[in-house]
This record gives sequence, structure tokens and C-alpha cells, in this order.
Amino acid sequence: MKIVRADYILTCNDKFEILRDSAICFGEKIEAIGSVESLRKHYPQADYHDSGRHSVLMPGLINPHVHLEFSANKTDLRYGDFITWLQSVIVHRDTLQTKCQQKCIDEALDAIMISGTTTIGAVSSFGGDMLSCAHSALNVVYFNEVLGSNPAAVDTLYGDFAGRLQESRGYESASFIPAISVHAPYSTHYVLARKALQDARDFGMVVSTHFMESDAEREWLDSAEGDFKKFFEPFAPDAKPVNEPIEYLALFEGVKTLFTHATKARDEELQMMQDIGSITHCPRSNRLLGNGRLSLEKLEHFTLGTDGLSSNDSLSLWDEMRAALMMHHQAPLEKFAARLISSATCSGAEALGLNKGTIEQGRDADLIMITLPDAVREDESLALVLVQFAKEAQAVYIAGKVVK
Repeated sequence: MKIVRADYILTCNDKFEILRDSAICFGEKIEAIGSVESLRKHYPQADYHDSGRHSVLMPGLINPHVHLEFSANKTDLRYGDFITWLQSVIVHRDTLQTKCQQKCIDEALDAIMISGTTTIGAVSSFGGDMLSCAHSALNVVYFNEVLGSNPAAVDTLYGDFAGRLQESRGYESASFIPAISVHAPYSTHYVLARKALQDARDFGMVVSTHFMESDAEREWLDSAEGDFKKFFEPFAPDAKPVNEPIEYLALFEGVKTLFTHATKARDEELQMMQDIGSITHCPRSNRLLGNGRLSLEKLEHFTLGTDGLSSNDSLSLWDEMRAALMMHHQAPLEKFAARLISSATCSGAEALGLNKGTIEQGRDADLIMITLPDAVREDESLALVLVQFAKEAQAVYIAGKVVK
């Protein structure tokens, strides 16, 4: 059992409460929150640590959408347009996979943890990151991805996916949770999607999918025209969309689903996604791939993800929050900073179905300590100061254990 004191405890609860000069007592779960004196009196055997001046103790960050398999990318891929980027991924895919073996994945996971993220949703297309994720100190919801739009290949594609899913289930633990990803409506035949989603229902798994990420996707699904038509022509000259947008979303009804990007989604689609599950915002990826801005003002809630290093320059949620703060310039600054932190803590936990993301009794003791450059005079400014200045955590606790 530990007692840790901080100048500020950021609870990330519904009221976004901030406690000054308080402490948390925790083992694997949070036992109590209160003054140092009261906690040390009630838990005299607990180890005590004072985090020092300008310290903030808060829930560990939760990144529900990250791709690790292309983490070796630095300058191989092209940006500015989604199809241009996608074509560069296809050209350099084998090289990037070869360059990113286990050491590369482990380094990416370590960087994520150092930044203060304690839980990730790792979307895996090939399974090459499975072993690293299963043995990481981080909590990992491991999304085995299925994709393929050729109806003649559905059985083969499903067989490959089912094998990876079964392998991941062999590593299942409290900190490694197998899950399912259906890639996107432009890339996954509805029969293949249905088969994977039935697995999700049978095994009680959470699901992730990309939806309406680009203008090219919007035009292709609406009219079978545009840049995706040109993209498919060399290897499938008579290709037609394999899903319609609303029908695709309907496939996920009754399954806890994270919908990622949605920058080109219409109001009806945005509402439908929120009714089914949640929407994950990846602002830096959206900017680099020329996909515009997600209309957060239309959303009741959202989560924040980094996507992967194939479309980002770091996997830090603090970096992502800073980018979002500048991208959504119309939002009230301090309130929006608080909303961003909530999206990366309690909202992420809710989307993934985890007992984390909030400092309250009975929650998992996944905590981080951040040191600010100076004192914060007004509580209303704390979230903004964190988004401005936080780069990495000075301490990271996962299930009550010190991992940094």
C-alpha cells in the first residue's frame, strides 16, 4: 500500500474536481483520497511519498487508437493527401515492417509510457507487435484487425484474422485484453465485417473501426467515384463500394465500438456513432493526411488518439492535446483544455470499458505525477497549464506499481 501526496490532485471525474495539498492511498486499486494526516492515520503501514512542489497527481492517460507496426517511419512516407499517403504506405510497407522488429516496438511502447500514457488501444494489422504488447508494463487493449474487400477471399482473410485473434487470446491477462478491429467501410467486405463482429459478440470484445477519414472515402462510398476509383483501377478495374455508410454503421449496433477519425461524417452519422459507442479524434494525423478537422462542437463526448508514427511524429497524448488546442481555435481555451484532458482519461476508459481514467475509490490505481514549472493560482487554469507544459511523467504507477 502507498500514500502519495501532491500539490494538486486532478480527479478527472464528471465535475473535473481539483484537490489541493491532498493525497491518495492505493494498492492495485485506489483505497482512499484525503489529507495526508487522515490517510497516514488510517493506513499506518503504507509507504509514504511526497511528490514535492508544483506536483500534479492524475489518472494515467489513455490512448485508444495507436498503430505500432510502422513505428520505424521517419521520412519514408508522403503527406498532404490521403491517397498519396496510402500509396506511399503500400510502396514502403515491407521496408517499414522489416525495419520495425521487436526492439522498435519496445522503444515505441517505452516512449508512450514515459509520456504518461498507461493504457493503449493497439490496432494491429499483422500481429508483429503482439509479443511486445503482451509483455509490456502498459495496459493494452489489442485490436486484431481484419480487412479485405474481395468477396472471393473472405474465407481466407477471415482465417488469417481468426488465427491472430486466437493467438492473442492465449496472452490474455488483466493488462492485455484481446479485441477486434474492422478496418474501414472502403476496405472491408460486409460479410467479413459481420463474421468478425459476431466474434466480438461471442467473446464480449470491444471493437475499433476507421470511418469517414477522407474526402476520397466519402466520394467513393457515396458515388463510387473520385480518388479511390483511380486507386482501385490498376488491380480491380470494376471495383464497386462494398458498403454504404449508414448500413456499415448499423453492423456495429449492440457492440461497444470506437469509431476513429470521422472528419467527413455527416450529422446523422456522427449521432449514430455516438449512440453505438464513441468517436476517437486524431488531430495530427488528420492534418498530415489532409483530412480536415473533426467537428468536436457537434459531439457530446470523444476520445483522443495519436494514430501511429506512419502519420504522426510522436505517440504522446500531451503532444496531441497541444495540437488539438491550436487546431480548434474557436473553442473557449480553459474549458477546452479540460475537455481534452477528460477525453484522454475518463472518456478513453469509458470507451474501452475499463475501470480507469478517474481518481475515485475502487478505480484501478493507474496514476501519473506531472511536475509543473510553477504554481497555478487559479484551479480553472490547471488543465491549460498541463496541456501547455506537460512533456513526460515524473512517476508512473500501473495497478499501483511504480513502472517509472
